[in-house]
Amino acid sequence: MNNKNDLLYDVHEKPPVLKWMALSFQHVFAMFGATVLVPILTGLPISVALFASGLGTLIYIVATKAKVPVYLGSSFAYITAVIIAKESLGGDVSAAQTGLILVGLVYVAVAILIKLIGKGWIDKLLPPIIIGPMIIIIGLGLAGVAVSSAGFTTGGDWRIIVTAIATFVITATVMTVGKGFMKIVPFIIGIFGGYLVALALGLVDFSAVVSAPWFSIPDFILPFKLGNFQTYQLYFGVETWVIVPIAIVTISEHIGDHTVLGKICNRNFLKDPGLDNTLIGDGVATAVSALIGGPANTTYGENTGVVGLTKVASIWVIGGAASLAIVISFVGKISALISTIPSGVLGGMSIILYGFIASNGLRVLIDEKIDFGKHRNVIIAASMLVLGLGGAAFKLVGLATLSGTALAAVVGITLNLVLPKE
Repeated sequence: MNNKNDLLYDVHEKPPVLKWMALSFQHVFAMFGATVLVPILTGLPISVALFASGLGTLIYIVATKAKVPVYLGSSFAYITAVIIAKESLGGDVSAAQTGLILVGLVYVAVAILIKLIGKGWIDKLLPPIIIGPMIIIIGLGLAGVAVSSAGFTTGGDWRIIVTAIATFVITATVMTVGKGFMKIVPFIIGIFGGYLVALALGLVDFSAVVSAPWFSIPDFILPFKLGNFQTYQLYFGVETWVIVPIAIVTISEHIGDHTVLGKICNRNFLKDPGLDNTLIGDGVATAVSALIGGPANTTYGENTGVVGLTKVASIWVIGGAASLAIVISFVGKISALISTIPSGVLGGMSIILYGFIASNGLRVLIDEKIDFGKHRNVIIAASMLVLGLGGAAFKLVGLATLSGTALAAVVGITLNLVLPKE
């Protein structure tokens, strides 16, 4: 073992076989709750999300020359936009999947620019006063859906309400007083606890689990015909383009995650293998995930937490966890069991999740000491929040319609460039 960097296993060290298997299982377990929660909320196939998570991580490992201990999982940032895109087309995933493919291509384009001219332009174009409100908009965009799923509406079923409250309380308790590994997996513990409550109240139906096969090919949704897999058409309407600006936020998160992980490992991952390579890995993984019907991938805060807690930064463990996720995606009964989670559990979880995302936006503004005594900052943040959350839409002559997050991003960037600094 290498005690350099205070790590039990450094990036390129391989644990003994049995320990490697145990550590790989532990790592994928830590990623599991967040990875499957996104497809549950957005209606994308759970099995594909697991498969894409594992495959995306392996793609990332190759792109970064096996130098960064990062596991890629489903991104929370795109939940709102994906749900809206699906609903606008009557449940069709075409717009959402095309938008996520374009997000991956945006990552690659930004990586190429960074390779050519450096990353200073990112800080100038996307300062905290824009990133913060963008994250808040993403988090609060589906607040009404969370409240409705939890049954907190007139005439709501008391069993659903009780389940949602139990899920909320369990998750919040683990997040605030949990110790060690438990503190890293509050979502999966909250889902499990809420599920038990729902089971006791008769809200769980196991018929789908009983009928599901043990082995099942993931429910791939492809843009071309291949065997008996589902297919969709690439779609380039307004519902697609609304998703793309969210890449602004996730690229910023990408940089932040790698910076923190670098401190834990005593390495500068933004220099070696370089931000351009890490972005390419993340972007290609997201595009591939979208091509097969999965959600956008992201570098997880949970991953950073597990590495920091266990002191295991081995790429071998990350690769093992990715391989395990792919294997699990072919177990039909697991996907069926996950699909039985009642709406009350999801509602209680979503209240914390969406609020958690929004509060991260507030944290960006606080950590960067944004001065709201300056009218400039108030104007930028206020305009973005009202337009992003108020359902504003702007028709572009002969092109498309800007609305929601996309409109907020354009307005924020424009105001930041034109308003005087002082």
